Amino acid sequence: MSGVSIKNLTRRNSVPRFAYKEIVESVLPDWNISLVFVGPAQARKLNEQMRGKTYVPNVLSYTLGGESGEIIICLNEAEKQAFSYDMSARTFILYLFIHGVLHIKGWVHGVRMERCERNLLARYETTHS
Repeated sequence: MSGVSIKNLTRRNSVPRFAYKEIVESVLPDWNISLVFVGPAQARKLNEQMRGKTYVPNVLSYTLGGESGEIIICLNEAEKQAFSYDMSARTFILYLFIHGVLHIKGWVHGVRMERCERNLLARYETTHS
């Protein structure tokens, strides 16, 4: 049985709620995903540690071993970038989660991934968890 644990490490009182568990179940059955919302300083630090990159990422995702993974979303960066993707900030955050799940699955950027992201986004955008 898959599951999603959510941690909010930002100064915000709440984070967007979606059907995160259902998304994981549809893409990575039996996986456990940790979803962590962070601020820009922590996102930059993690990006530098894990990828050697010095910019603030909107999302980071990686496996933790076995059927376990972690997705880190920087809310501030997501909100800044949403308009350039022609999405609301809320929808873009869901898109980033889906994007991270597909990377954990092993998919790389391309037409197949983009098609799957669009389909999952359309399916879960209005479903709240």
